[in-house]
Amino acid sequence: MSKKKSNSFNLVLTKLITDVFEKSGNKPLNYKQVASKLNLHDDESRGLILEILQEETKKGILNEPEKGKFILKQLKTFVSGKVDMTSDGSAYIVSEDDFEDDIYVAPRKLRNALNGDIVKVYVYAKNKGRKKDGEVVEILQRAKMDFTGIINLSDRFAFFIPDDRKMLHDIFIPIDSLKGAKDKDKAIARIVDWPEDAKNPIGEITHVLGKQGENNAEMNAILADYGFPLAFPDEVEKQAEAIEEIILAEEIAKRRDFRKILTFTIDPADAKDFDDAISFRKLDNGNVEVGVHIADVSHYVKQGTALDKEAFERGTSVYLVDRVIPMLPERLSNGLCSLRPNEDKLCFSAVFELDQEANVVEQWFGKTIIHSDTRFSYEDAQEILENKTGKHSEELLKLNELAYILRERKFKHGAISFESVEVKFNLDEHGKPLGVYAKERKDAHKLIEDYMLLANKKVAEFIAKKGKGKQKLTFVYRSHDSPKEDALLSFSQFALKFGYKIDISSGRETAKSLNFLMADVEGKKEQNVLTKLAIRSMAKAVYTTKKHSHYGLAFDYYTHFTSPIRRYPDVMVHRLLELYLAGGKSVSEDEYEKFSMHSSQMEKKAADAERASVKYKQAEFLQNNVGMEYVGIISGLTEWGMYVEIIENKCEGMIRLRDLNDDFYVLDEKNYCIIGQRRKKKYQLGDEVTILVKKVDLAKRQIDFSLVRD
Repeated sequence: MSKKKSNSFNLVLTKLITDVFEKSGNKPLNYKQVASKLNLHDDESRGLILEILQEETKKGILNEPEKGKFILKQLKTFVSGKVDMTSDGSAYIVSEDDFEDDIYVAPRKLRNALNGDIVKVYVYAKNKGRKKDGEVVEILQRAKMDFTGIINLSDRFAFFIPDDRKMLHDIFIPIDSLKGAKDKDKAIARIVDWPEDAKNPIGEITHVLGKQGENNAEMNAILADYGFPLAFPDEVEKQAEAIEEIILAEEIAKRRDFRKILTFTIDPADAKDFDDAISFRKLDNGNVEVGVHIADVSHYVKQGTALDKEAFERGTSVYLVDRVIPMLPERLSNGLCSLRPNEDKLCFSAVFELDQEANVVEQWFGKTIIHSDTRFSYEDAQEILENKTGKHSEELLKLNELAYILRERKFKHGAISFESVEVKFNLDEHGKPLGVYAKERKDAHKLIEDYMLLANKKVAEFIAKKGKGKQKLTFVYRSHDSPKEDALLSFSQFALKFGYKIDISSGRETAKSLNFLMADVEGKKEQNVLTKLAIRSMAKAVYTTKKHSHYGLAFDYYTHFTSPIRRYPDVMVHRLLELYLAGGKSVSEDEYEKFSMHSSQMEKKAADAERASVKYKQAEFLQNNVGMEYVGIISGLTEWGMYVEIIENKCEGMIRLRDLNDDFYVLDEKNYCIIGQRRKKKYQLGDEVTILVKKVDLAKRQIDFSLVRD
């Protein structure tokens, strides 16, 4: 080896040796241990490693704390991670490099990094007793550049105050970048530059949403805040409008024809998109045939088109308090793909022959054409089930009877029933809330849900069992992991304070206990608190190609097949099922895993946006009730206050600890309570308290309560 090559090799080896010490947490290592970690076992390499260790020690790069063992004098580590901003302007970097601790970064060392950004951080050597800290050296990826907020206009320039509480910098807007925005307008601003020596980023207004406090402006601001577009691109709308409505005879010939079999839909009274229908007929052998017919979205939305790409990016429809933001343009979601009554419609169907015990005797999956005879609202169907008379009452009652068996069997196998209270608002024509009520789920809702669950389960089972090992077929599953033991233990200890015992000795016993609890708390004041905590102790369900089991439903196989109008994963499932039914080869698992991860992320964003719209309407509802007293339940605890949910209207606000001036209160996280340090007065999660509505901040969607003393 030439001298030049030898030097080059030594430099590479020196860097690898340094990496060994960094990755091992700078533990003292001898030359043999270093060689072993580098997978170099020959004498020549070991000798060279010893020489480098000794040479680096002479240079002061390494120390030799004991004879023959070496450590880095100063641990220099670069890691990448996500910025989690705090309210004081500092941040913690959540590492992507399997770094044990989050890294603290002081405000002056953030280098203009913003919440959610992916950054590269230089980590300082950890001193005894101190948290690991560092500084940002590079911003690898911005989380977002667009923000919603309020214009603050002066003569020569404007500042934009973002709504995002974790965006701690106002954005400087030059006058010529206002796009017609006026003082106090609600708008969307985009950061276009941030000079290194500037305190504030420079931006431009991209959309003027309207006046602060106007319903449309606020709802659109929520959508924009979570990254959902306010309109479809022209190309997508044109593509949707160009789709032919007429169903050709040659298309019908390829499909199983259900048009002469009784078929109907059951949906909310105000629904506009009907993506599922049920068909029913008695068979000569005494069994019944139940068809679960799902809008054939993939027939109209072809892979790779602008329409498909837009649906993929959105990932899901978003359901705000007063509106639906569809995943697909209205021409498809409310027209071509909506299973409206008295119209021929193309479907992808799961058809089951069920015996009198609701066992699946035969099943069939494929493309169909249907003709819905009747459109029931949930209320219509419920009235028929309760009175046992009315249109198609015989068929509805039989479907309900079988649904009860399916439901009971599901719970017997370990499924968990979470019946949390869903808050709904009565709105006037301007979107102002006039009242709040809890939505009830009755047999008509559960009937439809049970047949959708059956279809989802059986489609997943069919594909999972079709190919195994090397023949395994890539598919998109809906997976739900079992909860972590410590989370369940923590919840069971809390439930015990209300007199409910949770057996966590096994998965089956846990499910049985939770179901007993959920039935027992229904209608009680603590229902929402206990249900929310129970759900929080569970793992989150995700889309993935890797696993197919669903803990919450106690299904070994589960997917989402039944809502392709509003969920993109269902579109993928339809395409893959069609491919495999035709004998097609398996698709790339890596590619579909990425698609699945994106779908999970968009689902979470949609849920967050929906929650934000509820919070806004709750604040708006209580805005005119400042000074009024209500009875509530303590629903959450933090270091700075306790959340209280009003029993009457389910609105949630906060009592700040600094406002409790009879004592100094601190959070006892382990025991779910806050305790006064002098008098030991205790406020427990789930306690009933009387509150007064103190202040409402619509812009921040915050409600402040004060405690009314006993």
